[in-house]
Amino acid sequence: CSHGILARLDAGEIVIGDGGFVFALEKRGYVKAGPWTPEAAAQYPEAVRQLHREFLRAGSNVMQTFTFYASDDKLENRGNKQSFTGAQINEAACDLAREVANEGDALVAGGVSQTPSYLSCKSETEVKAIFKKQLDVFIKKDVDFLIAEYFEHVEEAVWAVEVLRETGKPVAACLCIGPEGDMHGVSAAECAVRLVKAGAQIVGVNCHFDPMTCVKAVKMMKEGVEKAGLKAHYMVQPLAYHTPDCNCQGFIDLPEFPFGLEPRILTRWDMHKYAREAYNAGILFIGGCCGFEPYHIRAVAEELAPERGFLPAASEKHGSWGAGLEMHTKPWVRARARRAYWENLRPASGRPQCPSMSHPDSWGVTKGDSALLQQKEATTQDQLKQLFDRSTNH
Repeated sequence: CSHGILARLDAGEIVIGDGGFVFALEKRGYVKAGPWTPEAAAQYPEAVRQLHREFLRAGSNVMQTFTFYASDDKLENRGNKQSFTGAQINEAACDLAREVANEGDALVAGGVSQTPSYLSCKSETEVKAIFKKQLDVFIKKDVDFLIAEYFEHVEEAVWAVEVLRETGKPVAACLCIGPEGDMHGVSAAECAVRLVKAGAQIVGVNCHFDPMTCVKAVKMMKEGVEKAGLKAHYMVQPLAYHTPDCNCQGFIDLPEFPFGLEPRILTRWDMHKYAREAYNAGILFIGGCCGFEPYHIRAVAEELAPERGFLPAASEKHGSWGAGLEMHTKPWVRARARRAYWENLRPASGRPQCPSMSHPDSWGVTKGDSALLQQKEATTQDQLKQLFDRSTNH
């Protein structure tokens, strides 16, 4: 690959991320919702390889290893029986990402995410040991850079960055927070400052909120870092779901999570607005998380094609702003082959009995709460009954 992540960002290049592997592969039948673990990298490599290829074709410059939640404590959490070890899954994931990255101009990023051990109040030493174990594989497989992503608490993210930076590889850090800050109430600006001071060269947010909310949070981070007299690059990898009704816990608090979120999906035209908003905010690493499919990433790449100077390969099957509809047999559909039509469309959900907004569950539990203590054993019927009762009373 021509040059690394920091060289690209230093040169002002736009780097387009990939989409949400866990959600995309769950819908395709290769990931189990609940544990959300990535054993498919070892178990069904052809499925993971194909998704990497689709994102590469859509314009992604970064192939993230499919290693989300692949720490041994998460793989064994709550009776999740595994026939693969974390190391086997992580090695397979690295090989797949590298294979596809080499088919284009893409970098491989190895990722670590928040741990059940942290939620269960384990010590800094214990949590860092989990990250170190995952890191061994990333060093062995020589990934191009590292991402600590999906952290609800900046404290744990700082611990991750401190471990990752010891490799000497570039480190990006993403919290899954919104403009209200982390789950302990630390502001987005302060979170970013702590991450940069810990050694992250790229900071931002991923998951939990819709694109515009995430861009807003990263803007706050950028202001905080600049105000502190520090330097960093910025990234954003939001949900592909509209979440105007979320509280600080994000979309996992919505009653539709995770099996009823489809009415909230952003259209490709929404993605154009997101890409422009992110770029105008000074964010150069622009990608996606849960809900993002390859066509969403292609829309980001198409919106930013004037700045980048080229279109992604997948645009050969997509006319700009609906131009392909000029070939449609029906005249009223041919009339939609224009930007003004799609840019101003207000799509209906087709669900007359449904509200446009929901009420988040708002249980308000976070690290330190007994309900968040994790266990190796399967959740018991008695434990479930207590949760069902608590849910009914909410």
